[in-house]
Amino acid sequence: MKTMETLFAKHDRLIARTSMDIVREMMNRVHWDVRLLSIQGAKGVGKSTLLKQFVKMNYQLGDRKVLYCSADTIDFSRRTLVDLAGAFVMNGGERLIIDEIHKYEGWSREIKEIYDLYPELKVIISGSSLLSLLAGDADLSRRCIKYTMSGLSFREALRFYENLEFPVWTLEDILMRPYELWQTVATQCKPVEQFKKYLQYGYYPFFLEGKLDYYTRIEQVVNYVVETELPLICKVDVAYTRKLKALISIISESVPYEVNANRLAAAIEIGRDTVVGYLKNMGDAKLLNLLYSDKKSIGKLTKPDKVYLENTNLLYALSPTSVEIGTARETFAITHLTEKHTVEYGKDKGDFKVDARYRFEIGGKDKGFNQIADLPDSYVFADDIESPVGAKLPLWMLGFLY
Repeated sequence: MKTMETLFAKHDRLIARTSMDIVREMMNRVHWDVRLLSIQGAKGVGKSTLLKQFVKMNYQLGDRKVLYCSADTIDFSRRTLVDLAGAFVMNGGERLIIDEIHKYEGWSREIKEIYDLYPELKVIISGSSLLSLLAGDADLSRRCIKYTMSGLSFREALRFYENLEFPVWTLEDILMRPYELWQTVATQCKPVEQFKKYLQYGYYPFFLEGKLDYYTRIEQVVNYVVETELPLICKVDVAYTRKLKALISIISESVPYEVNANRLAAAIEIGRDTVVGYLKNMGDAKLLNLLYSDKKSIGKLTKPDKVYLENTNLLYALSPTSVEIGTARETFAITHLTEKHTVEYGKDKGDFKVDARYRFEIGGKDKGFNQIADLPDSYVFADDIESPVGAKLPLWMLGFLY
């Protein structure tokens, strides 16, 4: 079939050109042999690369038992996913990988049909956004194993850019054995120096493709999410995309503060409830991290207590003026903590409450314990210190959580 030949030809070109320079550890965490799995994550973190690397590592070039394709290409303008799966299976196909799945209207119904029709076929789906996967109109939650992919942690950045190998540390181990972590890292590099680099560069794997246009590419990621994904998936009015960019700009310029939704609404001239909705949309899209004082009581119109850009590289790319270092420190902390932990706004008892147990203050080397004095399980994570001093720990250590 000519269309299948065209798809396989594209597959061969894409796999042949796929670099193996950065292979994320996620490759070994995914259970690739389940019947249906999804790889989710923000645009730019390397999902497509991971899928193509999986093919390159496990199949010979020209093997027709596997097919990688993207649902946003012209190949799908006149054929359905179900048709593709049928033709693929009929010709001996065993593993179908469909990227950019959210670009295909009605994808969830067809993936369900494929799952039911071809029990011998393994299917992997992935998209450029956290906004829609498994939120379609067919219930895939019982059938699909979901994985979420983040950008590079500080630990991973040291591995890929400095060739330094370190294991993941749990939060409990960092708190209980910080001197051991410090000795392990400090014998191989200057962690404070590397940390300052990481705040500005390296969260997105495409940093390897060049530092000069790194921030330009980050801006392109933001524009894509705001101008394409939010209107497509969340039905945001295209006329409001300029206001969303204005909202992001305001957040990038601000020191983290208790959110005043009415003030934000007035600044960009839209309704208060609309602002709250947009903040949640951008939180789902991994452009923002939203912090609440009580996650259990979050409602549809509940405003977040604090708002951060999702990672520090976004902050440095989008801030029109010099970045407030306090904002960068807190952004770094919440990016890494939220990967595996529940993080809430600490109000007047520390910056963050973690797993409803720990209280963390984030700051510079002179940061004290004033706000968390006499509280159990309380710690200061400080920048510009290399080694721990009692319950005052180096901020860079949080970069080893994943």
